[in-house]
Formats: sequence, structure tokens, C-alpha cells
Amino acid sequence: MSTKSQLAIAALVGAAVSGAAVYGLQAQGKKAYTITELETVDAKLGAEIAPRIIKAQADAGGRALNTARGKVVALEGTPPQRVAITEWDSLEKAQAFWKSKAWTDILPERNKAQKTIRQYAVGEP
Repeated sequence: MSTKSQLAIAALVGAAVSGAAVYGLQAQGKKAYTITELETVDAKLGAEIAPRIIKAQADAGGRALNTARGKVVALEGTPPQRVAITEWDSLEKAQAFWKSKAWTDILPERNKAQKTIRQYAVGEP
């Protein structure tokens, strides 16, 4: 087999492997994010329950981004006091968490510590 033939075969194999990898990554599902705009009602209680919320989300497959204590800057309109963002493997997993027993068990205490202004999930197309 000539060198040109070997290079052509190697290029075809490389293209096939690359295509399979891209397809596999796409097949893993589309990421989703939950965004919660909050106001603090009881800072001490909020600090106490925050680890429980993060653990419950992690147990359900969520990854809390470190935004809840971050600085919120208005680019247009009035910003909320706080914003919590969590990444999920899919929109379905995010929605399932909000319906889960783990979340509904924490919710009454969390509502004493934080007032939700708005809460929503955004999924990749």
C-alpha cells in the first residue's frame, strides 16, 4: 500500500472518529440552567440552609454555580438582590428536582430565609 493510500485511509478514519465523538457529545443531552432571583429575608437562616439546598441539588444531578453571593450588576433594568444559577444535564432533570421531595421538604424553611422574585429554567435548543 502506498504512502498516499495510507494517509487517505488515516484521514477517513480520523474523520469518522471525530464525527462519532461529536455525535456522542450531542447525544449526551442538552444542558439546562435554573435561575432564581432572590431577596434575603433572614440572612442567618439562609446561611444555615444553603448547604442543604446545594446538597439536594447535587444529589439530583445539579451543579450550583457560585453566583448566589456574587455581585449583581444591572446592564438594563433593575437587578435582583441575589441570583442563584444551577447547571443541569437536561431540562427534564431540572424540572424533576423542583417537583422532588428533597426540594419540597426544604422549601418551607427556605421561604422563611429568602423571597423568590422570579425562578425559571432555560434549556439549550
